[in-house]
Amino acid sequence: MGALIAASLHGDFPAKIVSVISDKPDAKGLEHAREFGIEALAIPRADYANKADHEAAVMTALDASGAKIIALAGYMRLLSGEFVRHYAGRMINIHPSLLPAFPGLATHERALAAGCRVHGCTVHFVTEGMDEGPIIEQEAVRIERGDTPDALAARVLEAEHRIYPAALAMLARGEVRMSGDGRTQFSS
Repeated sequence: MGALIAASLHGDFPAKIVSVISDKPDAKGLEHAREFGIEALAIPRADYANKADHEAAVMTALDASGAKIIALAGYMRLLSGEFVRHYAGRMINIHPSLLPAFPGLATHERALAAGCRVHGCTVHFVTEGMDEGPIIEQEAVRIERGDTPDALAARVLEAEHRIYPAALAMLARGEVRMSGDGRTQFSS
């Protein structure tokens, strides 16, 4: 999220961060957003009777913000089909693996255990399947001998900070979109 805010502060970046919303009131991203004068809202799950009510509150806040694109960053919950369909083709996520390899959690540990020589990160459109959406951008990161999950995670995070702003810019400029059949389409 910090990388997206930093990129958005450049005058030629085609997107403006209008709001940061978290389900965790103590999220560092909220504090970071406030430092740059960006609306920062905490909508804690504990304040709602169920997932549907919580998601309805988040949708209301997102729609009120005027956001045209939703960029997930550190949101570690599966979203309902209703939520995903509401923002179809306008919601993106960053994932710490070269999808379709290693969807879900513990990606660095799993890549090392599998003996992979490369790992990386992926920006994708959010669809109803976990980490299954059409891919927008990826960057490979070489796995070094003796890598630990933490060391690999740090290098993957550096790649994430490069490709997430780039993918957001592509979407904001209309250079990429999710087609009706759920594929990534790039404009020429």
